[in-house]
Amino acid sequence: MKRRGRPAVCVLTGVLLLAGCVTGPSLENRGEVTASPGDSSRLTVGSAGFTESDLLAQMYALLLDRAGYRTSLLTVANRELYEPALEAGQIDVVAEYAATFADWLNAKTHGTDAPAVGSPDLGTTMTALRRLAAPRGLTVLRPGRAVDQNAFAVTRDFARRHRLKTLGDLGASGPAVRLAAGDECVRRPYCAPGLKKTYGIDVTAVDPKGVGTTQAKRAVQDGRDQLVLTTTTDATLDDFGLVLLTDDRHVQNADHLVPVVNRSRAGGGRAAKALNRLNEVLTTADLASMNEQVDSWRRLPRDVARRYLKDKGLLK
Repeated sequence: MKRRGRPAVCVLTGVLLLAGCVTGPSLENRGEVTASPGDSSRLTVGSAGFTESDLLAQMYALLLDRAGYRTSLLTVANRELYEPALEAGQIDVVAEYAATFADWLNAKTHGTDAPAVGSPDLGTTMTALRRLAAPRGLTVLRPGRAVDQNAFAVTRDFARRHRLKTLGDLGASGPAVRLAAGDECVRRPYCAPGLKKTYGIDVTAVDPKGVGTTQAKRAVQDGRDQLVLTTTTDATLDDFGLVLLTDDRHVQNADHLVPVVNRSRAGGGRAAKALNRLNEVLTTADLASMNEQVDSWRRLPRDVARRYLKDKGLLK
């Protein structure tokens, strides 16, 4: 199952994950790091099961293979399951999003009512994330260039008519807009309240069609809504004639891609060196392009990942 160059994939349900596969005690509430940084020869790379996570897991595994590790892939559908597995050493490496993961660990540590620690400032976010991760036996590596954060899009025609390139332009031009988004957008500071307060955008209503869903994008494409909440790596915007507006006043948090490793199994530095090579070249646009190849062109994540690494000179 762990042949170099072709990582095996093990897909487990939550019940099996918790009942039959955990290989060590959780570091939950231990309060301090007691294990020295380790460097196991066999590493399990985790994926959350969606396209982008699968692509990142494949690239991580290929780079670690090249660095001399023997890898396998484990797909776990949600953070509530894969994060404890990462602490326990069942998963050794996973791709995370800096601000989102910082807030998630903060809520797990201090309760769901704790003030958010993720912010638009990457340095502040990383400091908070590392402080929360270390007592759990996790090491947070350097953040990459690629960012997958919330973003807002309009049709090309709407952008042309109102001369829009940024959210600031939308606020200054003054048209009233209906926003297609998740129902939580009504109260989240990065969403409707932030658009109104920071940009002066006249959001008349939130149409609860979800974040970046086909229904939400079609509503904007058809003119029923004028603005849609999606993400910066959405690979399908062209299919709907949509363009992103730049978050020029930085309402959105710093959700840079960042590898997180189990300290006792992959914290010795060799894994970090291998994964940092990807962080140095992977951009948001690159990630969106790879998402498109998988979602729209129906290519396999493994093939897309391998081709990208070869094109960038990271893999022979």
